[in-house]
Amino acid sequence: MERAAVITGGTGALGQAVVECLLDRGVACHVTWKFESELAEFAHADAVKLHEVDCADETAVAEFYAGLDRVDASVHVVGGFAMAPIDATSRADFVSLFELNAVTAFLCCREAVRKMRSHGGGQIVNVAARPAVQPTGGMIAYTTAKAAVASITQCLADEVKDDGICVNAILPSVLDTPANRSAMPSADFECWPKVTEVARAIAFLASPESRLTSGALVPVYGRA
Repeated sequence: MERAAVITGGTGALGQAVVECLLDRGVACHVTWKFESELAEFAHADAVKLHEVDCADETAVAEFYAGLDRVDASVHVVGGFAMAPIDATSRADFVSLFELNAVTAFLCCREAVRKMRSHGGGQIVNVAARPAVQPTGGMIAYTTAKAAVASITQCLADEVKDDGICVNAILPSVLDTPANRSAMPSADFECWPKVTEVARAIAFLASPESRLTSGALVPVYGRA
């Protein structure tokens, strides 16, 4: 039977690389999107099933997963970044980043588990970040949100260990994307992990070959 995977935020830079990896492995991909600008540049529209979903909306996420026949892998790429010192971080800023990163991961994990339990298991992969385990000053809202993603991953891995479900997260440093190059033009881009490399790590964790590892926070730092 053909494997089916969800890739949330699959129209972004990392998401597209993950979709390409999974398509190359013969996986049927369900890709969520939110922004028309990313959808317009998505290269795999004819090869996947696209779903407009706000992954921070509990009802929308539940309805999306409930409408799928099966989910063998669920990869949660939706997230966002911002940095500011604490005295320039408002409550709204903090809550917004927490919702975009941690709440979306929680909701998608929950619904993926419900679906996977119905057919004997699967693989869940979250996207945390290096600052989740190596906290960095000047980005307290982002670091806290990604630390929550790491905690969700490890707590859930323990909870579903008898259900045949593996739950892991990757921890990227600064990804080599056009947006990050534009934001940091003087950086050494060669040190940054490439999205294609990170996507391959995700694709392995989302594959049936990845059955022995769960609760791992996998560093994908490059040389940064």
